[in-house]
Parts: sequence; structure tokens; C-alpha cells
Amino acid sequence: MRFNLVDRILEVRPGESIRASKNLTLGEEYLADHFPGFPVMPGVLMLQTLIEAGSWLLRVTEDFRYSVVALRETKGVRYANFMEPGRQMLVMAELTEIAENLAQFKGKGEVDGNSVVSARFTLCRYNLSQRNPALRSTDEHMVSHLRNQYTLLKGDLAPVRA
Repeated sequence: MRFNLVDRILEVRPGESIRASKNLTLGEEYLADHFPGFPVMPGVLMLQTLIEAGSWLLRVTEDFRYSVVALRETKGVRYANFMEPGRQMLVMAELTEIAENLAQFKGKGEVDGNSVVSARFTLCRYNLSQRNPALRSTDEHMVSHLRNQYTLLKGDLAPVRA
């Protein structure tokens, strides 16, 4: 099963920050098990939503230069409240440092103005062809797919330039 947790990108400031939203519906199959009779979004998926938002910010900042963006490390993860079905989480991620292979972020998720999750995290990025030149066409296909997905998530939103 693959999760795409960010439902809409609300604002992008390339090289700086992103705001996005996640709508939790009772139809999400993991809620049947987490927890029966008390469905709430698992903390690891709240964290993943922050990471997805940061990944979109990194891709836009670098004009989709890399086919793979992956989590390297999390620090200071804090969970404050439950997120129940029918709620919307506003997700914010800020790019705090960018280096050759790594990018560092701080992110938070809020429901109705109340914190539900916050963390600092580090993402790495690369192209598959860096490890195997025969995978160049796979990189191109993945980047094309990601660009199309981003277009759907942002709707008519244009990147905000500082």
C-alpha cells in the first residue's frame, strides 16, 4: 500500500516554506485498525504528512532535479493531540538548511489551530542513474510523474517568489 497524504498544496515559497492540507476521512482503510471504536490518524502518518510536504518544497526549490527524495533522519518529534476523521490538518514545513546531498526542515501540523505534530527532519535526494546509468529513463519517468502529481496538488496555485 502506498500513501499520498498531502491532499492540497496551498502555498509554496521555493527555498523557504510550504503550506499544505490533509483531510482525514473515515474511508481511509488504516482507521479500521487504528483504533477500533476510536479511529485516529496514526502518529507515524501525521509525521509522514510533514515529510511529504517538505519533499514537495524540496522538489519545487530544485526544479524537480532529483527522482528520489527520501527521509534520512527525524529529531524532536512531538505529538500533541489526536486527529479524528472529518478533520483537516494544516501542514507547514520550512527549509532551514540545504547542502549537497541533504536538506533540513522543521515542520508542524495543526488541526483547528491546535498542534497535533511537530518535528525537525532531514531529507536526502538523488537520481537512480547516479548509482546505475542504465536507470536514466526511469529517473525521467519518475520526475515526469512527480511534476504531474504536483500540478494536481497545487491546482491553480503559482509559486510565491520572495
